Amino acid sequence: MRILLIGGTGTISSAITRQLAATGHDLWLINRGSRKNEVPENVKQVICDINDEAEVLRQIGDTTFDAVGEFIGFLPSQVERDIRLFEGRTRQYVYISSASAYNKPAANHVITEGTTLANPHWQYSRDKIACEELLMRAWRERGFPVTIVRPSHTYCERSVPVSVHGPKGSWQVLKRMMEGKPVIVNGDGSSLWTLTWNEDFARGYIGLLGNPKAIGEAFQIMSDEQLTWNQIYECVGRALGVTPKLYHVASDFLVATSPKAYDLEGSLIGDKSVTVVFDCTKLKRAVPGFQATTRFDEGVRRCVAYILAHPELQTEDPEFDTWCDRVINALEQAKTTTECW
Repeated sequence: MRILLIGGTGTISSAITRQLAATGHDLWLINRGSRKNEVPENVKQVICDINDEAEVLRQIGDTTFDAVGEFIGFLPSQVERDIRLFEGRTRQYVYISSASAYNKPAANHVITEGTTLANPHWQYSRDKIACEELLMRAWRERGFPVTIVRPSHTYCERSVPVSVHGPKGSWQVLKRMMEGKPVIVNGDGSSLWTLTWNEDFARGYIGLLGNPKAIGEAFQIMSDEQLTWNQIYECVGRALGVTPKLYHVASDFLVATSPKAYDLEGSLIGDKSVTVVFDCTKLKRAVPGFQATTRFDEGVRRCVAYILAHPELQTEDPEFDTWCDRVINALEQAKTTTECW
């Protein structure tokens, strides 16, 4: 198949790029080229700003595609741009949405593609919902061949998943663990979460490309493994060779005391603090044999080994570190204030 990916070098899409390139597809990427050295040699790179529609059309000419995959579309205006560019030029347009678009909390903790889409806590999620609605309207009214994909928390070797971190990523949390400092865990750490290794996700995604059962449909792709946040942090600690000191803090308190840039209302109240169990039966019917095979304890060991070997990924966040200490010290002081009792 001739496939074009908008993005193609991110957490999710890099694994898809590698797998498609290894299996002989005619693969094209449109992006700014910031990671072009990581792209397999047999991949055609269209290096430009996707918003420069005239330049995109100049570079791809009259080429048509079996599938176009959008990985960096977050706003309805970006989806409208894609429809202008690719309507009539692709047999399938695959849009990466987000499982955070599901209602929080949903009426049932078991999530299917039919679960209501509504997230009052996170603008990111509401924008994804708006993109989905626009695309499905284009499918119903004009036959635009859309497939919606809703990932949950997909990770790769470049970053270790944690629930509470600052804008510079999770390295500071790992550093606190290695230094023996307590790390903040939302709530009591017992809510269930699903983490999916990007190579596993890629197999499910690729199974939808060119798949007639996928047109006009939405699919969620993730692992069947559910872990509590306590278990997740313990796995991270074992990968680092330490016993993490978990400090549990109510999500509402974290939201109220965190800098606005952390956006913890969206990422916690609107996502990570809510127990969800994803039912991927629909995907497995459309892609027989799909199964995520990488347990989190295995995947996180790969992450930690890779990050420790690549100092450029060890981005410190002293502001976040100070905030963690302030939150913990304030709660410890509250425990010892006799006037409270």
